[in-house]
Amino acid sequence: MNQQFLEAVSIFVFMYPAGMAIYWVTASLCYYLFMEGKLGQPTFQQMPKERVPMVSIMVPCYNEGDNLDEAIPYLLQLRYPNYELIFINDGSKDNTGEIIDRWAKADEHIVALHQENQGKASALNHGLLVAKGEYVACIDGDAVLDFDAIDYMVQSLELNCAYGAVTGNPRVRNRSTILGRLQVSEFSSIIGLIKRAQSLMGTIFTVSGVCCLFRKDVMEEIGGWSTNMITEDIDVSWKIQTAGYNIMYEPRALCWVLMPERLYGLYKQRLRWAQGGAETILKYFPQVWRWRNRRLWPMYAEYFVTATWAILLVVLVALALYRKITLGIGIQNMELFETNISIMFFSFFLQCLLSLYIDSRYEKGLIQYGISCIWYPYVYWLLNTVTLLVGIPKAIFRN
Repeated sequence: MNQQFLEAVSIFVFMYPAGMAIYWVTASLCYYLFMEGKLGQPTFQQMPKERVPMVSIMVPCYNEGDNLDEAIPYLLQLRYPNYELIFINDGSKDNTGEIIDRWAKADEHIVALHQENQGKASALNHGLLVAKGEYVACIDGDAVLDFDAIDYMVQSLELNCAYGAVTGNPRVRNRSTILGRLQVSEFSSIIGLIKRAQSLMGTIFTVSGVCCLFRKDVMEEIGGWSTNMITEDIDVSWKIQTAGYNIMYEPRALCWVLMPERLYGLYKQRLRWAQGGAETILKYFPQVWRWRNRRLWPMYAEYFVTATWAILLVVLVALALYRKITLGIGIQNMELFETNISIMFFSFFLQCLLSLYIDSRYEKGLIQYGISCIWYPYVYWLLNTVTLLVGIPKAIFRN
């Protein structure tokens, strides 16, 4: 194979993650300087209750018996003046149903629903049928919302009629393990920056299913959540955006979530995300390329470039190993290799610094995760490669 061609592929493989890091840093900085926090403080707590838009907070639950008694008291202390809590027991096999029934009898804010196990999307659609609010929020049963999170998300939609949904800022609760601490770095240095960068265009690849708010009339217009998709949050994001509405990121709306603490659990979670993303990309291919959806084109094209990058990375590594084992040929252009590595490290370092600076506005003490924050992007891109290459075929051949 032509050596110049191999060097060109090698440059692309090394420079694409570095280039994306620089793009995320630049776009996130623009978002931070010109858009983030410019809405001021919400005033709902000072308004008469009858003037405050009602929010229905829907919590689909499957075997959440160990978490609900801890999470529900936090939800009852939210400062937003006008909300209801709808817990949907999705055929749990533990005592989830008994717990939400007990709380529903104890507090008038709480509505308890029960159904056979049909999945999260079906549970959300069930809740949507009885929701009384002008807005519907979705959180997980093990999540803990910041007391002002609903105020910030409602304010975002009240002031921007072009937006159909807003996604909050998930923060990792369980940090006792190395894997948990690494994911703290990921949510700051990668996920937060990506959402800020995408929000410049009013588009987001996916709302965070653990913490998001929707206009109820928009959800009714699009037919609710799709029950045949493996990731309902990615699908509903594109469903809303191809219907003509935008989505925004509200980093002030904090939500504390539990994340996988073992490698196999992390891999299964990310594989599910990768497969769900691929399913969504395939499903919305006809709609995306319509002229009215042109704002989605950059984000859509980025997905295909990333998938191509993952394939080329595996091919390049396999070829390098083959040449080393069979021909005894190592890295021929060491100067180019060192330059690529240096640029990649510098871009990840810049990404780390900016993310810690921005997110320290919302969570103190993030600087202690600085070392893992620098190195986690390497893990992120490798994990992304594996899950994409496994998840895309699973999505294509899934019934």
